[in-house]
Amino acid sequence: MKLRSFIFINFVCIALILVGVESTQSPPFACDSSNPSTNSLPFCKTTLPITDRARDLVSRLTLDEKIPQLVNSAPAIPRLGIPAYEWWSEALHGVADAGPGIEFNGPIYSATNFPQVILTAASFDVHLWYRIGKAIGVEARAVYNAGQAKGMTFWAPNINIFRDPRWGRGQETPGEDPLVTGSYSVSYVRGVQGDCFQGSKRCGELQASACCKHFTAYDLDDWKGIDRFKFDARVTMQDLTDTYQPPFQKCIEEGRASGIMCAYNRVNGVPSCADFDLLTNTARKKWNFEGYITSDCDAVSLIHDSYGYANTPEDAVVDVLKAGMDVNCGTYLLNHTKSAVLQKKLPVSQIDRALENLFAIRMRLGLFNGNPKGQHYGDIGPNQVCSVEHQTLALDAARDGIVLLKNSHRLLPLPKGSTMSLAVIGPNANSQKTLIGNYAGPPCKFITPLQALQGYVKSTMYDQGCDSVACSSPSIEKAVEIARKADYVVLVVGLDQTQEREAHDRVDLVLPGQQQQLITSVANAAKKPVVLVLLCGGPVDVSFAKYSDKIGSILWAGYPGGAGGAAIAETIFGDHNPGGRLPITWYPQDYTRIPMTDMRMRPEPKSGYPGRTYRFYTGEKVFEFGYGLSYSTYSYETIPLTRNKLYLNQSSTARLYENSDSIRYTSVAELGKELCHSKNITISISVKNDGEMAGKHSVLLFVRQRKPSAGSPIKRLVAFQNVNLNAGESAEVGFLLNPCDHFSGPNKDGLMVVEEGTHLLVVGDQEHPVTIVV
Repeated sequence: MKLRSFIFINFVCIALILVGVESTQSPPFACDSSNPSTNSLPFCKTTLPITDRARDLVSRLTLDEKIPQLVNSAPAIPRLGIPAYEWWSEALHGVADAGPGIEFNGPIYSATNFPQVILTAASFDVHLWYRIGKAIGVEARAVYNAGQAKGMTFWAPNINIFRDPRWGRGQETPGEDPLVTGSYSVSYVRGVQGDCFQGSKRCGELQASACCKHFTAYDLDDWKGIDRFKFDARVTMQDLTDTYQPPFQKCIEEGRASGIMCAYNRVNGVPSCADFDLLTNTARKKWNFEGYITSDCDAVSLIHDSYGYANTPEDAVVDVLKAGMDVNCGTYLLNHTKSAVLQKKLPVSQIDRALENLFAIRMRLGLFNGNPKGQHYGDIGPNQVCSVEHQTLALDAARDGIVLLKNSHRLLPLPKGSTMSLAVIGPNANSQKTLIGNYAGPPCKFITPLQALQGYVKSTMYDQGCDSVACSSPSIEKAVEIARKADYVVLVVGLDQTQEREAHDRVDLVLPGQQQQLITSVANAAKKPVVLVLLCGGPVDVSFAKYSDKIGSILWAGYPGGAGGAAIAETIFGDHNPGGRLPITWYPQDYTRIPMTDMRMRPEPKSGYPGRTYRFYTGEKVFEFGYGLSYSTYSYETIPLTRNKLYLNQSSTARLYENSDSIRYTSVAELGKELCHSKNITISISVKNDGEMAGKHSVLLFVRQRKPSAGSPIKRLVAFQNVNLNAGESAEVGFLLNPCDHFSGPNKDGLMVVEEGTHLLVVGDQEHPVTIVV
């Protein structure tokens, strides 16, 4: 039986088991129409604006009723018919029971497990990201309708920049690029919240609530004794403007996220959850955020107890509520808010402001509209969790994310033959747990790489090779023995959550323990060059494998989810043509000499500091951002630009400046949106699949300056698109570029400017000049 048929039949069986299972539990809701004491209250009237309803509800609460609503586990208010609510639920890459809001203890006992985000990002496919978000939102609503959710607010996505390759939580993010990360957040949030792909629904009802975290400049967990609870991220305004803040701005302005989480760390001395300029001036006023702001768990307690930023616990409560935070994950506000009021440090109006934001979200979720069975999302049931459609989508996501890093002499795809033998070796070859990464619920189905490969090759031998991923006790002799016997060898190695995770950053970039020794020993013993499969979130220095003639192919498969083993096997045997591209730079081990605590993005040649990410890093790379091979080759032909000279000197308000490099520039704010839009240009690219297999290809458009000034990026991604092409087929891809968005950058003060000179549009090995006159 072919592997794909095997997988599909299993998916159908699971779906059929779930169909027809009815919930005996009722979801929690307020404003029960059968309750005459509450159904006539204004906050229950769906014809009124939500802001009016929330204000009415809060006005009816006593202080002792208000305060407990400021923490994540909000109790019921029986006299008003309001049930308890849990703000903390997780859905990073599928509905999970990692927070207290979700329980898989009823008719729904699992959920679709999509690949860990870093692998999904490698597809560079905004439509795929949206479909994943939409599927997660549907399954979240189904869990609620089944009575297994105490809340509908999900604290995802994680859109911090993967700044340092050692970060244990980098796996949760879309990578190191602000545009990719921001675009992912928009697609995911719109999907989860029930918006359309274009985002036209805006601030209406919510299928589920998404929360963009961790605001802001959070990308260190625990490195050499320095942890996120004490870390003060020292960030320049220039780096804040073009690296750390853009994903959150897109998440709010375009995605219309209904939640934000403020981070544990301080930024330039100020705790994020106590930063009025960050939460209120930037998020709410500048970006027009309309939603709730939660702390990370116990982050409020750090402000006094750890940082000493506030003199007393009551002062810490005042700081966060006045800054604009609404709900405390933890109990600090429960314990200290009343005393802050009694000491006349905190006006009750600040509590009311927060509660109005919180109850407005619950109302947008439809939780104050009476019985949800008769509402818009009321017919979403258990049969829509782990559905064939969602599991197929998870498999597609794993396929589209896998990156082919090396394929010497076209070793892959391997031939399919009934007489061939295969050796599968490595600590990740048959590990279910490794596949799913962190923040994962129980998956619908596990298919490990070993199981999937056995579906292709009947004569498959297996050895774990190491006692664990840490590989302190390898069984090299046995692994070598089966490698000698097999026609082909596949090694499945890498990392897992013992090596990289929340609260645990790496100190090395090499493979753990004796994995490298295992790989080289097996490769030297094998009849042919071996296939190396890497399961990991963060990058590893595999230079030894990159340059070894004994290692013919390298695949990076991240943490590919419950269906990930199938995607890996399909790629190895050519039922899938890989098209993923790395969303993060892979650095050499030498990079670990750079302290993780150094937040600077830009290089400093005098001190030897090399900078960070592909935009600024000047050192050697193992593999670069955007790198990825295919079984096909693709060629580009650029259609001439409509215009290649842009005159931005036609504004009566924009002044002309000159920087220290004698390069003239003008302010984006002074140019104005109207002039900027009038100077839009379009670049069209014809893409051809020159190979013999159909494939999916990501077209990445970069911009670089011919004569960059100090602090300018080496290059910067400004747009990307996917195209599916059959063998020999061509298609045209178009990009609309705005000079104020795509040719601008921040100066040292963080103000966006456009510099005069030639900017080069870069696609593959082609460059196309655009001259800007200011």
